[in-house]
Amino acid sequence: MNKIIVFLFLFCGLSAAAQQRKFINPEGLNKPTGYTQVVVAGGTVYISGQVSVDTNGQVVGKGDLRAQVSKVYSNLKVCLAAAGVTFSDVIKMNTYVVNLKPEDVAVIREVRKEYLSEDNPPASTLVGVFALVNPDFLIEIEVIARTKQ
Repeated sequence: MNKIIVFLFLFCGLSAAAQQRKFINPEGLNKPTGYTQVVVAGGTVYISGQVSVDTNGQVVGKGDLRAQVSKVYSNLKVCLAAAGVTFSDVIKMNTYVVNLKPEDVAVIREVRKEYLSEDNPPASTLVGVFALVNPDFLIEIEVIARTKQ
């Protein structure tokens, strides 16, 4: 009987720990309205789609895909650091590009290789879309990573 009680106590404690969530809006990023930039839950880091905006919410690199990709990856780096992880912990990445053209892929890959391992890149999806929430946004990237626990 005591073993069952100990097991239930440990199981409930682990279950409660796994349910804890941490909501983070990192310093250095624009504070969002209606969503959180980073959520850590159950050993997983979820990063909301990042776009090319500065801390004041102003678009960086209007009309310049390379500049926007660079800013997005910079913002992702801030998000990852706020969760205590790095790009090496990223396991899934979704990229959305407005009016995606074949030559855009080379630009994205060139910037991406500055941040991600070429030997062990994360699972990834690249999608061409008609538009994003702001007509000046050319790219948006969302990420899932694992914590170092």
